[in-house]
Amino acid sequence: MMPKTKTVTGGIMKGLTLALLLSGPLLDEGFICILMTSPLFYLVGLLVGAIVDLSRKERPTTLSCLLLILLPMSIEGSSPRLSFNREETVQASQVVNASERDVQVALSHSPRTNIPLPMYLRMGFPRPTEARGDGLEIGDLRKIHFAGGEGHPGDLLLKVGELHPGYVRFDVVSDSSKVAHWLDWKSSEVQWTALDAQHTRVNWTVHFERRLDPAWYFRPWERYATHLAAEYLISANATPAPHQQGE
Repeated sequence: MMPKTKTVTGGIMKGLTLALLLSGPLLDEGFICILMTSPLFYLVGLLVGAIVDLSRKERPTTLSCLLLILLPMSIEGSSPRLSFNREETVQASQVVNASERDVQVALSHSPRTNIPLPMYLRMGFPRPTEARGDGLEIGDLRKIHFAGGEGHPGDLLLKVGELHPGYVRFDVVSDSSKVAHWLDWKSSEVQWTALDAQHTRVNWTVHFERRLDPAWYFRPWERYATHLAAEYLISANATPAPHQQGE
């Protein structure tokens, strides 16, 4: 029912759109991967279509420029020598309406999983549904269970690796959740500083390794998602629940 396309580029765009939409019912929760990568599909289709359309108009100079742009973008990440740095660090900072002591007490418990996730993290990503483990002594464990993620539940296991006044570091022991397919968690550092008797600034820093290529496309997406996760953890783990105030 769509109008007939007059160019190769238009035909490619139409075919890609129909193919991506048809994949939705088959992939269920995995459709989030299609949503994230669809701009790449369209970019490649646009470049291929433009090359064919331009070649028909005999414009070799423009065609050569397009090839020079497409080639480096397509091979980035295909080997270690052609990859950008995969080590990433993202930090979120918030002022929590609680005393410094109450923040530390909240951090000594598992993150709460009843707090709504940001909208972006609800778009088919694995969701934390249960968390266990307490304490801030070196070696104390946290286990966070993730459901969803293309039907592959799994657990993220962390341990307290370092503790100082106003500082704790959680090191990742293992990750069997679907998140591990996209990035490799390394550690989380939490710093908290009292601003006054009832307000504390909390900085949550996440270290991870990017596993998706190309970096020019997936790096911003992964950093954005991780920043949201760090903000969520401040609310879910560093902000005392009402019954924790004054423990």
